[in-house]
Amino acid sequence: MSKPRLVMILSETWTMTDPRDLRALVRYAQEAEDAGFDAVMFGEHLVMGPNSCYGGAPANPRDWLRAGNQVPDYPHPSGMHMLTAIASVTTRLRLLAAAVISPLRHPLLLAKDWATMDLLSEGRFIALPSVSWQEEEYAAFGVPFHERGAILDEQLAIWKQLWRDGSPVTHQGKYFQFRGAHQEPGPWRPEGVTLWTGGRSLIPAIRRRLLEHSQGLFLLIPPTQEELSTLDSDLHAIGRSLADIELAAIVSDSFTSTDDPLDIGRVADNAVPLRERGFGTFIVKPSQFIDSGDKLAQFAREAVKAFGA
Repeated sequence: MSKPRLVMILSETWTMTDPRDLRALVRYAQEAEDAGFDAVMFGEHLVMGPNSCYGGAPANPRDWLRAGNQVPDYPHPSGMHMLTAIASVTTRLRLLAAAVISPLRHPLLLAKDWATMDLLSEGRFIALPSVSWQEEEYAAFGVPFHERGAILDEQLAIWKQLWRDGSPVTHQGKYFQFRGAHQEPGPWRPEGVTLWTGGRSLIPAIRRRLLEHSQGLFLLIPPTQEELSTLDSDLHAIGRSLADIELAAIVSDSFTSTDDPLDIGRVADNAVPLRERGFGTFIVKPSQFIDSGDKLAQFAREAVKAFGA
C-alpha cells in the first residue's frame, strides 16, 4: 500500500482563525508543506443566497459545510487569489481549486486564469470544475441553473480543444461562440491543466466527464468497489486505466457533541477501508481538530504521522 497523500482544506477555517486574516491561511499552507502535506484545497462560492441554509447550520460549527447548511454570511475568500499567494511561497505543495463553479464564468476567462496559475506554480495546480447546488447563486449571475451541466460539458470541450490544439481556437456552441481566439501563454504541460471531476456521487454525467477529460476523482460519497470495477472497465475500453486516476476522498468522523473537536488518529483509521479500495489521497479540514491556528503546525505533523501509520 503506497504512502497516502494528504490535502488540507483551507476555505472553512473561521472557527480557528480570524476570517479576515488571509495571510494566516498562507502561513498555514507553508506549515502544511513543511509537515509533509501533499496539497492544500480551496472550495468556492461567489455569492450566497438568503436560502443557502435551508437545511439548517451544522450543530457543531466545525462540521463539513454541505449543500443547504451554509449560513449566507459565512466568509469565503477567492480560492484562486489564495492559491496564487500560496504558490509564490511554496515549492512542492500542490494547489487544488475544488470545486470551481465554472458555469458562472466564460471558459476562456477560466482557461487564462488556470493556465497562468499552472505556469506560475510549475505544474502544481489542479482544477475541479463543478456545477454546485445553489440556485440563487446562478440567478445572481443570470445563468440558467437547470442547464449548468450542459454548460460545463461545453466548457470541458473548449478546454480540451484549446489545450490539445493550441491557439487559435474557434468554437460555435449553444452557450459560447468565438472565432480565431489566441490565448498565450499556455499551461505548464503541453496536455494542459490537470483536471479532476467531482460531485456528490458517481452519476452517469460524472462518469462520462471523468472518462473524457479528467485525471482525478473526488466525490462526497466515495465510489463502492463495484462502481470502481465498472469504472476501470470503462477506462480500459478507451485505452486508460483506473491506475491513471487519482482517487481522493474526504475523511472525517462523527461529532459527539456541539463543541468537541475530532481526533486525527480515529479519522486516519477511518481512511483504511478506502485505502484498501485504492484511494490514495485524503482531504482533512484542520478546523475540525483544532480551535487555534497557533496549533496548525503541530496538527499537520500529527496528521502526517497518523496517516503514515
